[in-house]
Amino acid sequence: MEIFKAYDIRGIYPSDMNEDIIYKIGRAFVQLIKKENPSKKRLTVVVSRDMRLSSPSLAKSIIKGVIDSGADVVDIGLSSTPTFYYAVAKYGYDGGLQVSASHNPKEYNGVKVVRAKAYPVGLDNGLDKIRDMCSEGNFPEVKEKGKVSKRNDILKDLVKYSMGFYDFSIKPLKIIADTANAMGAVDLEALFKELPCKLVKMNFKLDGTFPAHQADPFQDKNVQELKKKVVDEGADLGIATDGDGDRIFFIDDKGTMIEPAIIRGIISKVVLEHHPKSKICYDIRPGMITKDMIVENGGTPIVTKVGHSLIKEKAIKEGAEFAGESSGHFFMKTEYGFFETPLITALVIMDMVSKKGKISKIIKPLRKYFHSGEINLEVEDKEAAIEKLKEKYSDGKVSTLDGISVEFDDWWFNARPSNTEPLLRLNLEARTKARMEEKKKEILEAIKE
Repeated sequence: MEIFKAYDIRGIYPSDMNEDIIYKIGRAFVQLIKKENPSKKRLTVVVSRDMRLSSPSLAKSIIKGVIDSGADVVDIGLSSTPTFYYAVAKYGYDGGLQVSASHNPKEYNGVKVVRAKAYPVGLDNGLDKIRDMCSEGNFPEVKEKGKVSKRNDILKDLVKYSMGFYDFSIKPLKIIADTANAMGAVDLEALFKELPCKLVKMNFKLDGTFPAHQADPFQDKNVQELKKKVVDEGADLGIATDGDGDRIFFIDDKGTMIEPAIIRGIISKVVLEHHPKSKICYDIRPGMITKDMIVENGGTPIVTKVGHSLIKEKAIKEGAEFAGESSGHFFMKTEYGFFETPLITALVIMDMVSKKGKISKIIKPLRKYFHSGEINLEVEDKEAAIEKLKEKYSDGKVSTLDGISVEFDDWWFNARPSNTEPLLRLNLEARTKARMEEKKKEILEAIKE
């Protein structure tokens, strides 16, 4: 059952992920939430899907699994992950199943699983039980099957909610967006209908074969055309979204990607204006500018492990108002739950550009640290490599929250093992480019020794 990953379920269709296994996932999920809600006579589960070619058939099978277990289904159809989260959370449903494989290549499909309030279900809090039930395949007969109803009003509601989250005042900006033929297109299209901006659309036609490029803006090759178009057309801002629309990235007016750590810092500042002294979470990958901006604006910075489910769980536990992950996940505390809110993130950034002018000028003073980018190293013994670094840099401020992080006055790094591959992931940051290059070379040599 290798399709059960740390935060979701994913595999190649139809060899690993198919109608048979996804039917069992639907059945097992209902068993799980029935045990957790013994006093509730009738459970309701939201089901949605992305635009992958196998998604309609897989969604049909998972719906059958849910209703065969006696729970009702609210089918919201084609939907981004944030719209799916909002549906589960706002309307008080008991959980949700999203058929999607996010930014994975076209051959893949999968399932994101959430409880009530869109609380994530990972291997450490329920996905393991679903996996075991699927392996055993013994599902009880139910007297009364569930019913299916459809809803198509969720996105309109989400846009209205996002527009009213803060007092936004957005000018007629020129925005270029590349949604990689994926679900972000649906959400951005709906949002921009309510804005005075000129939206120039790139790759907005939904297509599960990803004809333009992979739906992962975290990889620079996937945003090259967007960067060029922003400059060529004299746009104020570029926006890129991933396969299921839960990650969002921004390109400045000079065609440069704005580091998620800076976006995170900007949003932290706005959040702290509305909620003074609140807690804000961010993952352990170096992004010192985030910490600086949280502290400067009177907030409490809280570092978390890497992984969107882990950061979400920690933020909920801490009562944080906002959290941001280095890979482009930005989460807000809403009155319904705590989940990714890329539309609110986009509105905050556009509002700032409307009020303060060119974003390249706004962020120039914030680009004061030099980052190595995430370096993936093939290492046979990940633990031994981490121990070696721990020993070598023991004179720094050491943390073992997620792999190893060491902080010195003018540079800092994190090296952590991949959950899924024989890789060590290194992120390093320094106050000067020369120091960053010097220390990057030093660490890479130390790992190879």
